[in-house]
Amino acid sequence: MPNTAILEVDGKRYEFPIIEGSENERGIDISNLRKETGLITLDNGYMNTGSCLSAITYLDGEKGILRYRGIPIEELAEHSNFLETSYLLIYGELPTKKQSEDFRTNLTRHTMIHEDMKRFYDGFPRDAHPMAILSSAVNTLSTFYQEEESQPHGRKLTYSILRLLGKLPTIAAFSYKKSIGQPFVYPTNSLTYSANFLKMMFGVPAEEYEVNPAAEHALRLLFMLHADHEQNCSTSTVRLVGSAGTNLYAAISAGIAALWGHLHGGANQRVVEMLKRIQAEGGDGEKFLERVKNREEGVRLMGFGHRVYKNFDPRATIIKKACDNLLSKMGISDPLLDIAMKLEEAALKDDYFVERKLYPNVDFYSGIIYRAIGIPLNMFTVMFAIGRLPGWIAQFKEMVDSPDTKIGRPRQVYTGPVHRHYVPLAERG
Repeated sequence: MPNTAILEVDGKRYEFPIIEGSENERGIDISNLRKETGLITLDNGYMNTGSCLSAITYLDGEKGILRYRGIPIEELAEHSNFLETSYLLIYGELPTKKQSEDFRTNLTRHTMIHEDMKRFYDGFPRDAHPMAILSSAVNTLSTFYQEEESQPHGRKLTYSILRLLGKLPTIAAFSYKKSIGQPFVYPTNSLTYSANFLKMMFGVPAEEYEVNPAAEHALRLLFMLHADHEQNCSTSTVRLVGSAGTNLYAAISAGIAALWGHLHGGANQRVVEMLKRIQAEGGDGEKFLERVKNREEGVRLMGFGHRVYKNFDPRATIIKKACDNLLSKMGISDPLLDIAMKLEEAALKDDYFVERKLYPNVDFYSGIIYRAIGIPLNMFTVMFAIGRLPGWIAQFKEMVDSPDTKIGRPRQVYTGPVHRHYVPLAERG
């Protein structure tokens, strides 16, 4: 295969190197394009533009492959846990037994937030969206740990990593407690990461809270499956903001804000909203599917198919089993969950959806799981953020550690008015 690409412009030929990744992905290095030709590329949404070299996550949408640091997501889901997976993403290798113990111990020492931050919640209306609180609170952490603000490298970055992983579930759970008027429940460091979050969410000081093992297992899997997903919108945001030399807290806060967008992190929320709509219209899922097939205006099938995965979503295969197990063990009677299961069954048998590879994706099952656990609808994207945190951190760390990192500065093709002169107000009529 040629290792250069030829570009002809105005009768001149230019050569640009072809870069090949470890999984045989190929890209044209155009970093000198403007310098050599005076041209730039135009690629709305960066659909064909690689912003970096990365050794963290490999994704093949056509083959349904997702690997963290080379390890298939299926193996991690079966054998690993969220903190171990976080360590793998951030530091590049599975931890030794001592590294694993030290990581967990050090992280749990940072699960509580500063007591002064409790008053932070009083500044928000009771109905404030938890994602707004989450993004604001994470950014506020930089004011409590100012020694880390200007040095996003080395030892101080390690402390920032531990603090964020430890405190984000606490910040999230406190935002929920604020919205329902219940007292905050402090972390219990003897519990697992997922169990601790569930207790802070649903426990109350007046009585003991027992974590449902099936709910803990499903939540652990969801956190792991969401942990990283290559250069998506929020991850690219973290890298872009971090490239300016900002601290980790500010970059993660920006990533949370990007994830909040309904086109990005809100897909599982829209699944439940769709199910509620079907229920309000009589609960007939098959009739709804017919309306989808007829392409009725305003009728969309949420939680099926994927922008990247063209055959199947490997995460959905994993989480479907956990979803079925959770619903079976919890014995929940919920008309929305009944509609969801019937909708899934009908769509998987319908040639229209099968031929178009519109299979249930991870958002479909995660929405069902969150509802079954009792997570309120406006907290769904918060759950996504907690799971995605180690991936954001890993991407930030890889960026600041790379000698090739430059401040992000996309170009544009200007289409506005050509040169013209200022007209005084009196002459404008």
